[in-house]
Order: sequence, then C-alpha cells, then structure tokens
Amino acid sequence: MVHRIVPILLMAALAACGGSDGGAAPEPGGGAAPSADAAPPAAEPAEAPAPAPAVQRKPAPPGASVYIISPEDGAVVSNPVRVVFGLKGAGVAPAGIARPDAGHHHLLIDTEPPPFDAPIPADEHHVHFGMGQTETELMLTPGQHTLQLLLGDEAHVPHDPPLLSEPVTIQVQ
Repeated sequence: MVHRIVPILLMAALAACGGSDGGAAPEPGGGAAPSADAAPPAAEPAEAPAPAPAVQRKPAPPGASVYIISPEDGAVVSNPVRVVFGLKGAGVAPAGIARPDAGHHHLLIDTEPPPFDAPIPADEHHVHFGMGQTETELMLTPGQHTLQLLLGDEAHVPHDPPLLSEPVTIQVQ
C-alpha cells in the first residue's frame, strides 16, 4: 500500500512546485521579479503521509515454537549450508493459504528480526519459504553468520506473539 502512496505524493508535490511557465510569474502586487542572486522562496512544508494501517496479526497457536534443527549453534560448516527448520505446536501452510494454526517459514540471515506489525520483507536477509518448505541449502560467504527463523501467516505477517527461533551462529569455512 505504501509503495502506491509514495509515487502519488511525489507526483502531487512536483505538480505543486512548478507550472508550465517555469516559475517566472511576477509577484502579486506588481513587484519586480527576483534577481538571479536572490534565495529561492521557502517551500511549503509537505504534509506527512498518513501512517499505514496496522495489519491484523493472527494469534499464535498456544505453546507453538519454531527452531533450527540443523546446523547447531556454534557449528563450523562448509558450503552449501543445509538448514533444517523445526516447528512444534503449529502446522506448515503455503503463503496465501489461510489457516489459523499454521504459517510458513522465513529465514533471517545476518539481521535483526523485522517489525512484527508488518509483512516480513523479502530480500537477501529475509528469505521466504512460501511454498511450505522445511529445509534449504544456502551458499554463504566464509566467516561468521547468524540464522534465525520467523513464522509468518498467509500474508507473511508474524503471529501474535511472534514465533521466532533462538538465533544460531555458525562459522562457514
């Protein structure tokens, strides 16, 4: 929704800032046009966009938890890194399939958990498994990496409370 509002606000701001005459209209009251050395007039403060409506979070199934089965915390591994997801007390359902007792995995790589009141981003640090996958293989650069799982509902929104695993730190050789 926000990605649709920003271009509209940008176009409105650009339209308000300039007209077809290039901004050379004389000042009201017949005053002289400003010189080239004069400072541009102060811009009107832009109206802040309305905050995005909060998303509806589904309640987490009581007692549910998500965890990383493999690799273990502190493991020294090599590429490809096989990551196996664990889930207790809830089911796995693909993205787009609404089930109150289920969700799908999102693997957080070298990042903090995202805000829980919005859909989980999809990028190199937030990997979605929207088809209901329960494991993956990753190619990671040599060095230390942190992995963490976050379960999301059919719209990629974390449950309430969020089903977030403990982080696992690994060393890739």
